[in-house]
Amino acid sequence: MSDHYAALGLTPSATGADIKRAFRQRAAQYHPDRNPDPNAAALFRRVQEAYDVLNDTDKRQLYDENRRRNLLDDPLQTAQEIWQRYRASL
Repeated sequence: MSDHYAALGLTPSATGADIKRAFRQRAAQYHPDRNPDPNAAALFRRVQEAYDVLNDTDKRQLYDENRRRNLLDDPLQTAQEIWQRYRASL
């Protein structure tokens, strides 16, 4: 499962206005007509998918619930990732 918040460079507490602003910035950055990178189209699709989910209240609620469930399904992996990020920040 891809992280839609990360695709837009946001946190889960982002408002609707934050989501729209981030989408516009990322869409302009990754649009295949503006970006010569061969991966630009794939990145643009990822940003579009993230926006489609996070901009719709019902889809966002389901996505957030699924994210929380996945976090709890494998607490050991989650704890390891948190610990690795903490150690890397030292």
